[in-house]
Amino acid sequence: MNVYDFDGTIYYPDCAASFALWCLRRHPSLWFTYVPKLVKTAILLKLKKIPRFIFERNFFSFLCLIDDFDEQIEKFWDKHINGISAWYLEQKKEDDLIISASPNCIIEPIARRLGVNFIATEYDRDVGAFVDNLMFAREKAAYIFDHGFPEIENFYSDSLADTPMALCAEKAHLVTNKAQKVEDWPKLDIEMIEKVHEKIESGWSVHL
Repeated sequence: MNVYDFDGTIYYPDCAASFALWCLRRHPSLWFTYVPKLVKTAILLKLKKIPRFIFERNFFSFLCLIDDFDEQIEKFWDKHINGISAWYLEQKKEDDLIISASPNCIIEPIARRLGVNFIATEYDRDVGAFVDNLMFAREKAAYIFDHGFPEIENFYSDSLADTPMALCAEKAHLVTNKAQKVEDWPKLDIEMIEKVHEKIESGWSVHL
C-alpha cells in the first residue's frame, strides 16, 4: 500500500484555502460575515495573542456559512481536479491511501473521484469544529498503528512534520516544487531531527 499526504503533495495549492476563495466569489456576503473575524484572528495569531487552534477554527467557519455546500464542493472539484499532480496520476493504484489534515468534507469528494481510500480530519459543519484527532504529524502515524493498516510500501509528503509517517514506510519520499518534484526523504541526522521537531511543534496550518 502506498500512502500520500494531500495538500502540497499530490495536489497544489492548498484545497481548503482554494475552496475558501471559491466560496467567497460565489457568496459575497462572506466578505462581511466571515472575512473581518478571520483577519482579526490572523493578526492576533501573528502577535501571539491567541493559540493557533483559534485561528484554525475561525478559518474553517466558512464551511458552516454555505447553505449549498454539497453543490459547491462538487463544482469546485470539477474545476480543480486538474490540480492533482501528473506524476501521481501515472502511478495511482486502487489501494492508495490519502491521509490529510484537511477536513473530510473537502477531501472525500476528490478521493471518491480518484477511486482511492482516504483518512482526513473529521469536521462537523453543524457545530463548526473538528471532532476527531487532527490528522497532523504524529496523529497520522498513531491512526495507522491503532487501526491495523497493511504494511506501507511508500509514503509521500511535502512536509518534514510527517516524518513519523515516513518512518512507518519501507521507503519515504519528499515532494517539493509545488507538488511536482519527488525525491528521497532526507536522512535523519541531528540537524534534520531539529528541523522536524520545529515543524511539528509549530503546528498545522492552512497553506495560505
